Amino acid sequence: MLRTVAVLALDGVAAFELGVLAEVFGTDRTADGFPGYRFQVCSPDGAAVSTASGFQLVPHAGLGPVDEADLVAVPAHRHGTNAPPAVLDALCRAADRGTYLLSVCSGAFLLGEAGLLDGRDCTTHWKYVDELQRRHPTARVQCNSLYVQDGRLLTSAGTAAGIDACLHLVRQEHGSATATRLARRMVVPPHRDGGQSQYVEAPIPKAPEAPTLEPVLEWLMGHLDRPVTVDEIAARAGMAPRTFARRFRAETGTTPHDWLTNQRVLLARRLLEETRLSVEDVADRSGFGDAAALRHHFARRVGATPHSYRTTFRDRAHAS
Repeated sequence: MLRTVAVLALDGVAAFELGVLAEVFGTDRTADGFPGYRFQVCSPDGAAVSTASGFQLVPHAGLGPVDEADLVAVPAHRHGTNAPPAVLDALCRAADRGTYLLSVCSGAFLLGEAGLLDGRDCTTHWKYVDELQRRHPTARVQCNSLYVQDGRLLTSAGTAAGIDACLHLVRQEHGSATATRLARRMVVPPHRDGGQSQYVEAPIPKAPEAPTLEPVLEWLMGHLDRPVTVDEIAARAGMAPRTFARRFRAETGTTPHDWLTNQRVLLARRLLEETRLSVEDVADRSGFGDAAALRHHFARRVGATPHSYRTTFRDRAHAS
């Protein structure tokens, strides 16, 4: 049973992400029937650390509690600097004895530096997934997940996704009823649908740099609402369909169908955010033809339904 929690705080620790861990595991709610934890914040030498917000934080202890904890949690911190060897050793010892390891946001980089992501499923903030994969090529980085569990290893995406991961662990250790009550107490959903792709800022659709195909791609960008076949696009480019398909992949890195679908999803995201158009009208304006096709492609690429995406991200200025 999960009873003791040690949080590793290094210089540059993110106050909110550390606060998430403190809110879930460090706040005494036993009087209300919630499980209690022995919660300790640890720094490499027990000394104060600077937070990313500019103030200092005084921990409970040095690394001693890490060797006894049922859960060792790593909040976000500045990554790109080498962690003290003693910290990496403590993480490895915790992993070896089967302790839960949980990272929030860029905290995954510390687990990776300790060699604990090799061959494992994991995630981090969408801004950092490519860098995490580059640094740890054998890790299986899940780009769209709010959190990922691989055995006793849990990693989460940015900021509030740490709440999702913590509630998941509470649910796993103490049951759904306890996790749901705790979520209500914290005024957060007990479970969020979709992945973090829905939180990636949607760029303005634009044609890529493609020397040969630039004119036809520019035309497509202005006519995303039109149904169009690869044969038609190839004819506009003055190429045979098979030649066009090869040239398209060479210059864009993908197929015409995949590129068009992605551009239409980007357009649909902006229409859902910035207009009052119905889902059916958004489907028509973005070239999907009907709401069913929009929902299918939108869910696959964004990780949410058009309705739930609009509810979350619609510009309130347009809603008034």
